Amino acid sequence: MSLRIYNTLSGKVEEFVPADPPKVKIYTCGVTVYDDSHVGHGRSLIVFDTFRRFLEHLGYEVKFVRNFTDVDDKIINRAKKECVSFMTIANRYIASYYKDMEAIRVRPADVEPRVTEHIQEIIDVIQRLIEKGFAYEADGDVYFSVKAFKEYGKLSKRSPEEMEAGARVEPSEKKRDPLDFALWKASKAGEPAWDSPWGKGRPGWHTECVAMIFKHLGESIDIHGGGLDLVFPHHENEIAQAEAITGKPFARYWMHNGLVTVGGQKMSKSLGNYVTLKEIYTKYHPDVLRLLVLFTHYRSPLDFSWDKMEETKRAYERLKGSIEDLDLLKKLKVEAGGETPHPLYEKLKDFETSFFEALSEDFNTPEALAKVFALVSELGKVKNRAFSEGKIYETDLKAYEEVAESLLKTMKGIFGLLEDLKPECEVQEVVAKELEPGKVLDETLVNLLVEVRTLARKEKQYKIADFIRDRLKEIGIELEDTPSGTKWKRV
Repeated sequence: MSLRIYNTLSGKVEEFVPADPPKVKIYTCGVTVYDDSHVGHGRSLIVFDTFRRFLEHLGYEVKFVRNFTDVDDKIINRAKKECVSFMTIANRYIASYYKDMEAIRVRPADVEPRVTEHIQEIIDVIQRLIEKGFAYEADGDVYFSVKAFKEYGKLSKRSPEEMEAGARVEPSEKKRDPLDFALWKASKAGEPAWDSPWGKGRPGWHTECVAMIFKHLGESIDIHGGGLDLVFPHHENEIAQAEAITGKPFARYWMHNGLVTVGGQKMSKSLGNYVTLKEIYTKYHPDVLRLLVLFTHYRSPLDFSWDKMEETKRAYERLKGSIEDLDLLKKLKVEAGGETPHPLYEKLKDFETSFFEALSEDFNTPEALAKVFALVSELGKVKNRAFSEGKIYETDLKAYEEVAESLLKTMKGIFGLLEDLKPECEVQEVVAKELEPGKVLDETLVNLLVEVRTLARKEKQYKIADFIRDRLKEIGIELEDTPSGTKWKRV
């Protein structure tokens, strides 16, 4: 089964063939760290985190690089407003970013470079462009000459008029052409600056990624990714710089995820219609956001609403329940007999084939999830029959357990879902060992167990909460749930 992905450069779905299999080099554009990340950022991060997991499942050795833009007009403006250094702002929101990524299960990249740590590499790229006649210096600024690169526009496929309108650049007397873009900006009073052959200044946005890719991945990579809004001008400008220097393809495949919208408008901080990741995961389990993202094909727009979050939450609870209910089934009366071979095994085989077929055809996560929930429905049939009869056949229980474990492994490994889910019997075994009859617990441990029980109740893990309460009672500790919290006493 070959992997096929849509290549923005060709406009076609193509078979994925890395330059040096099984190694795969991927770069995605990271965040500009001047504020908390929102759902639009989260979507791109979740998409490429999941795609990376899938590549690793297929046996590829992935080197994944994602950058931080830690010097930029927005960062500088915020620093001025708060009367702090630009680096204070950058460090604050990089720390915030890491908390968000941990919450939504996005793994760190193998390399996470910062612009301010690569100033010399950026200067080297600019010097090479000047030497080759693709860039020019003008009173301390350096610009890329778009007309010098004949293939400019091949990624976005825009006309010169469309490009000029889409570039959102201000006219400058220093430029030879309105489309020319800044590689180096001369320093202004009160702004961060570094020494360069053209005087003190700082990098232009479009050069940083080229310099970081050259350093950490080489002059050609397998996949360059990011949001659809980066196709022009950012990624178009990256191609122009890199290929002007090397004369060879910068990236074999360009992958772009669709935008997150709210009522049809792009979610953005400038429009004020954004929802931060922190707001999401204080209201919902972070898996709900991952599932919402994966329910939509990565290239399609995702229109965010709280109603959709509620719908996704119900779907998530159904998926989670199909795994957790295994513990309840084990407590039913088990009888010999049942169907052999069990039809669930054939359903599992069909799932494993169709699930990976869907992901292999342009990373079709909604189709793959349809296969997941079809399997969940089959588990539900076995579960409902057992609960209605108050008993379960050995073959039913064995099949359910094997299918549930396979489903959980797949969800954890590829989709990053249910990673914190543990069978309740495992939790109960730990608690039972600590709460043996006749054991005397010190106050610190009792308080800790009360906190665990409170968290279990909050997460609706009532069987665990009741188990802790009952075991504590057996060793002489009685709990009382009050409006102000749970209190305990020795009896």
